[in-house]
Amino acid sequence: MFIEPHIKKGWIEVICGSMFSGKTEELIRRLRRAKFANQSILIFKPAIDTRYDKTNIVSHDATSIPSIPIQHSSQILENAIGKDVVGIDEAQFFDDQLPEVCQQLALNGCRVIVAGLDMDFQGKPFGGIPHLLAVAEYITKLHAICMKCGHLATHSFRKTTNQAKIALGEKEIYEARCRVCYTEGIEEQNAEVIPLKASSVTAIK
Repeated sequence: MFIEPHIKKGWIEVICGSMFSGKTEELIRRLRRAKFANQSILIFKPAIDTRYDKTNIVSHDATSIPSIPIQHSSQILENAIGKDVVGIDEAQFFDDQLPEVCQQLALNGCRVIVAGLDMDFQGKPFGGIPHLLAVAEYITKLHAICMKCGHLATHSFRKTTNQAKIALGEKEIYEARCRVCYTEGIEEQNAEVIPLKASSVTAIK
């Protein structure tokens, strides 16, 4: 469990994990605690994420908190002057300048709480999260439950063959899976795609 340090200097906290692991819920919990302590807070989300709400940050269990949707991480610095705590959700969707922005906020004495996916649907490091994990003072990695076998899940498995880096969706598109079930799913998808390509070539001939 994360324990808020009793210091006034700024720092960075990263909450990461797969989809359905409770990252946003944990972010909201920490921000509400800060608000109850009469600290000034400001929350940001990427403008492209409108799955539940255009402005509010909403967890999968429908817990919500007001936020500011932005296009670029530079807008965080412009709005967060003088704030005690800054929350950033879905950090993997932001531009490459986000880690630098977070470090500048921390140097200015701000507590920065960042939540996001650490891996994309291909199991590769996602966006600026790896950089943030390297420079953060505190890291919390959450786990979901594998929707295939019930073990701890660390991967976000995309059930469609869409290969776009970003494809917004929920349970209709994604499943939380453990390492083994994720790998089996990828192998099954590849096995389906290869015969399809072969039949297409035959048809053209």
